[in-house]
Amino acid sequence: MSDSSSYPEYAEFAEAAARAAGEITLRYFQKLPGVEFKPDSSPVTVADRESERLLRSLIEERYPDHGILGEEFGMARPEAPLRWLVDPIDGTQSFIRGVPLYGVMLGLVERRPGSPAADDPVAGVVHFPALRETVTAWRGGGCWWSTSTGKTRARASHVSRLEEATLLVTDTSGLLRGAKRAGYELLRTRVKIERGWGDCYGHALVATGRAEIMLDPELHEWDAAPLMPILEEAGGKFTDWRGQRTISGADGFATNGALYEKVGAILRTP
Repeated sequence: MSDSSSYPEYAEFAEAAARAAGEITLRYFQKLPGVEFKPDSSPVTVADRESERLLRSLIEERYPDHGILGEEFGMARPEAPLRWLVDPIDGTQSFIRGVPLYGVMLGLVERRPGSPAADDPVAGVVHFPALRETVTAWRGGGCWWSTSTGKTRARASHVSRLEEATLLVTDTSGLLRGAKRAGYELLRTRVKIERGWGDCYGHALVATGRAEIMLDPELHEWDAAPLMPILEEAGGKFTDWRGQRTISGADGFATNGALYEKVGAILRTP
């Protein structure tokens, strides 16, 4: 286990690295030369690959003993007690369409074999290059929201009634089929507003008090790892749909603190 006094240093490094990678994405934003598709049919671009290469090189230079797991280039040093999880562009569908609601994500987890939370996130950053916004958190250090006007403490809202809440989703197709459909359809009838400000941007909106609920029916570890410390340090909650505090649940939802139990109960509607 690492010394918690190092968490601010890790967060500062992650924020600087995400901003540097974000500048690479901006070279291609709204002027992509083309899009490729991976075996799972998800899109990937030259910007994804160049962004991840830079992030990995920065980590290798600064923390050569740390592990790395990235969306595009896989695992390095899986046995390392500290591991960086890299999503070079979250919201690639937005990115390739010239929509600015995409982010560069970087999270740091401690490996705890045998623990119920084998990968325990201790720091996370989501940077939105085209918006010039960054949300950064580390355990015990709070969550911080940087914009063009400065840096402020990020806090989830205090809305406690579903009838006053804003619900966000990335793509309803994953919510309207299978076991998640009943809970989602019930939840959307209870909230005040539903919008499609999705991917990592939706979670950042919850952490900064601009929305109350964000649903993700499909998540990878590199998506979830930065989000957990961000939501928790902002006073919110992030778990999988079964209520487990894990980044490996393959799905996830974020809420402010006041609505977590109500939302979780509805999502688990048979």
